Amino acid sequence: MFIGSAIVFGVVTVLVLAAVLRSHGDREPSREDSRSAKGLVLLGGFLVPLAVLIALFVLILTSMPISAQPRPGRSSLVVDVTGHQWFWEVRYPAQHVVTANEIHIPAGKSVEVDVSTADVIHSFWVPGLNRKIDTIPGRDNRVLLRADSPGVYRGQCAEFCGLEHAKMAFLAFVDPPDRFRAWLANQQKPAATTTGPGEHVFVSNCAGCHTISGTPARGTIGPNLTHLASRTTIAAGTIPNNPGYLAGWILDPQHVKPGNKMPGIDLTGGRLQSLLQYLESLK
Repeated sequence: MFIGSAIVFGVVTVLVLAAVLRSHGDREPSREDSRSAKGLVLLGGFLVPLAVLIALFVLILTSMPISAQPRPGRSSLVVDVTGHQWFWEVRYPAQHVVTANEIHIPAGKSVEVDVSTADVIHSFWVPGLNRKIDTIPGRDNRVLLRADSPGVYRGQCAEFCGLEHAKMAFLAFVDPPDRFRAWLANQQKPAATTTGPGEHVFVSNCAGCHTISGTPARGTIGPNLTHLASRTTIAAGTIPNNPGYLAGWILDPQHVKPGNKMPGIDLTGGRLQSLLQYLESLK
């Protein structure tokens, strides 16, 4: 792109300088001068930019599949990601795992990420791993993620999708293979059973929007919370996942993320604490 821009800039600069130098002469322009000027305009203003743009277009067409399209036999893992206003639903279909706002992949392995949307156009982007791709209603899109070394990469919705577009982030964890397998095995388990009243509080107030496997909660409006306590953030990367922030999110989510679809829940101190204890047990 820099080379192409430099060529166009150079041609335009030469034409401008030529026009300035010719305008300071004492001789009246002739018909021959007019034909030469038209030739310069045709060459520098049309033919050269056209050639540069065609070359850049061909370069883009040949380079995009190399960086974005999974090659047959190279994708060892498939992850389905669905964009919602305003969070990311993450599924590992072959492993029957559902989570939200965090993607785990093994280091040194190519992972195919298939993206879609539940509402409007979003854009899935992990700048440290690959280019961004749009989630378009009625269509599926995909990108290949790979990192050879463990690390944590921030992802972000890169297409304006409504009021809380800026707070629609996620984290991509590149784990050592053993740690990834352990994480995946834990995510396949149902929610931990408890004997306290926290599960009843959750089912009474939150089951209409959220799912927790192994419980009557089967809502699909909000993120799946089966292993909520294993995540590092809540509200799509907006705030840390700890009891203090979680309590504030439950009581007044609109203060944290105005316009999101979660209503505030009016709970007394005892019921709030029992709900927090229950949610903190979902590891």
